[in-house]
Amino acid sequence: MFATNHWNELLRFQSAEYTQAYLNKCYRQIDCGDASVKSYENCYPFMYYLQHAEIYYRQANEAPVSIQPVLLFYGFAHLMKACLLTADPLYPETTAVLAHGVTSRKKKKQNYRFSQDEVKIQKMGLCAHIANKLFHLQPLEGDKYAMHSLLEQVPELDLVFPHRQNFIFVEEDHGKYMIPFTILDHYHMTAARFSLFLEQKLRNQLSGLKIEEQAISFSAGHLLTTPFRFHYFKNKFCLPVRLNRELRLPDMLIHYLLLYNLSMISRYETEWWAEFLKERENSDFPAIHLFLQTTLQKGPFMCLQFLSSRDFPPAISAET
Repeated sequence: MFATNHWNELLRFQSAEYTQAYLNKCYRQIDCGDASVKSYENCYPFMYYLQHAEIYYRQANEAPVSIQPVLLFYGFAHLMKACLLTADPLYPETTAVLAHGVTSRKKKKQNYRFSQDEVKIQKMGLCAHIANKLFHLQPLEGDKYAMHSLLEQVPELDLVFPHRQNFIFVEEDHGKYMIPFTILDHYHMTAARFSLFLEQKLRNQLSGLKIEEQAISFSAGHLLTTPFRFHYFKNKFCLPVRLNRELRLPDMLIHYLLLYNLSMISRYETEWWAEFLKERENSDFPAIHLFLQTTLQKGPFMCLQFLSSRDFPPAISAET
């Protein structure tokens, strides 16, 4: 399903007047000395990144699954580049940040399974630059992530993992969030320790943190960030039930890494990929298929939420 509503909302950025004013505001927030000049220079590249991304996504929506990963990866990369221009007025300052910034195994082993594959983040390139400029994550150089661990960070895939709980949902009512105590058993923490964990992770973004009878409650003036995830189809925030280093990766980076590896397989492991799509021998197929369906819609949604958060308080609902 093509997320027409999100692209329609992104349409406001296809105005040079609006986009220049928007970027000017972003650059003033980061104390860019020549914000007016840089916003003028970057407004058209910004618009073209979004325009090009939409073309990729529209083609992916019509394309067979066999080539969807390539189209979605390049579409998502263009969305990320637009987001980067809000935080880095000089992007791309050097050719080093133009590379993907991720590597995967060049030679697939016998009996290869996608879920057991892994990617490695490089020192230079788009991935590390996104992590640093957009999410203030560093260093990620040399970090390796297994595909199964990344797939488990995508809450929309709960349908293909029916016998394994990967998330606990957070109830929300007008900006007040309630996390059930069941999370404490998974994290092996007391309520007080978990409250401190949240405060450290979200860096004073929370207010009114309370330990209630069966839940931990708080209010947040901004969108919840890692370690929280947002379930696009259920329109709810949730928490992964396992403490691991993937928790620090924002949803955008999770999708970028998965799409990178799937696009590489689609391009360079053609025989294996064709057989995989035909035979559907293991649980990797439904996970990959649902991920592609999810990222087709959630990719532009995540971009819209990020850009909106720099402009005005966004509505998190995926149904807008």
